[in-house]
Amino acid sequence: MELKQNQLAQQNLARKRGAYWNRNLWLTALLLTVWFVVTFVAGWFARELNEITFIGPLGFYMGAQGALIIYVAIIWFYAHYMNKMDEDFGAHEGEGE
Repeated sequence: MELKQNQLAQQNLARKRGAYWNRNLWLTALLLTVWFVVTFVAGWFARELNEITFIGPLGFYMGAQGALIIYVAIIWFYAHYMNKMDEDFGAHEGEGE
């Protein structure tokens, strides 16, 4: 009986780890896509983006400041989402523990 409970607990843990890893990979792929678009696509279409004005020409703004703001937002979002996901999956390292 105890052996079956141990096997079920291990299977449950393996499923939780798999779900955690899949969500982590999905988030990483999504954020890398955003990074790629901001870094390369915005640079590639800079001349076209300069026709749009948002605090100056958008192509220049994205190259000078906009991309950096988005990079910081990506880092913040990843850290925030992973902390929440750690809590959801019971892997959270709380403060003061």
